[in-house]
Amino acid sequence: FQSARKDKPIVRVNCAALPDDLIESELFGYEKGAFTGAAARKPGKFETADGGSIFLDEIGDLPPLTQTKILRVLENRTFDRLGGTAPLQVDVRIIAATNKDLEKEVKKGRFREDLFYRLNVIPIVLPPLRKRKEDIPLLIDAFCIKFNDQLGTKVRFSTEAKGALVNYSFPGNVRELLNIVERCLALSDSGIVQPADLPAH
Repeated sequence: FQSARKDKPIVRVNCAALPDDLIESELFGYEKGAFTGAAARKPGKFETADGGSIFLDEIGDLPPLTQTKILRVLENRTFDRLGGTAPLQVDVRIIAATNKDLEKEVKKGRFREDLFYRLNVIPIVLPPLRKRKEDIPLLIDAFCIKFNDQLGTKVRFSTEAKGALVNYSFPGNVRELLNIVERCLALSDSGIVQPADLPAH
């Protein structure tokens, strides 16, 4: 909100959710006829985010060739659409996240060292949820607001239900908590989630 990009788009990409053969066309776009089924020109996520930010979630799952192309965007601010002949210029801030230890991935040869150092300008290391249990009640309240708005409900978690979740180890981290809250709100018939309403595990 404080940056000059505050009114520009924030484009989100889940790198782990895209197959290797589609990720480049999603990120960089393609020209008509670039491959079978490319009936028209399609701008990619970088082009859509021009002037704003692109959030690359699970960047540790990118294939090596795509890592090379993202490095080019970082270094030259240019990329090519698939099937394109002229490079396109973009001004994009890259925000990247991963649940992998990228330093270990670099040592194992699975992540480019030069890309790691280009991305690692302002690192924010967030411990797993089980190591910051004081955040759990706050996240529950925030997720309740979100899902109550979506569902048109007014369900809340009891103190006891929050306590049970604080004592859980959350191997699935924040996404697991998000799913639990959504499930409990969708299935609640009393308006208050009790420990008995939580998943058995």
